[in-house]
Amino acid sequence: MTMTEKYKILAKYIKDMSSETPDIETFISTGNHLSKYELDIDINSIALKNKMIEVNIKLKYHYKDTKVKKSHFEIIYAAIVKTDESINDKKDLEKIILCDVPNTIYPDLKKSFLDMMHNSGHPSIKLDKKIDFTKLYLEKFN
Repeated sequence: MTMTEKYKILAKYIKDMSSETPDIETFISTGNHLSKYELDIDINSIALKNKMIEVNIKLKYHYKDTKVKKSHFEIIYAAIVKTDESINDKKDLEKIILCDVPNTIYPDLKKSFLDMMHNSGHPSIKLDKKIDFTKLYLEKFN
């Protein structure tokens, strides 16, 4: 369990995981085009009772070319977070949901995602750069 002054992660788990490769042609095509796949990240949250929030981070790995047979890879990783009683400011809450929690759980999310990709027959896939959620947040809101 992670403890900070402002929040505590009570639980983290894979909420949904999907790897879809309908046939061998798609598998081969995916292998040939994997370097062109892009990673999209989406974060949303659901307010729960008693100062608790469910934070969902979705990673989607996809290729935008519609003329090519392609696989679909997606994972939603959830964290249940309890915020401190003192957190009442919307900005503080936003930072916890969009920066602090994602930065904390990303190593587990990344490992789960890469395990799924490797088990889907793509052992060469790597996510090289660490995602800096604080930087993304600052770019979006400043």
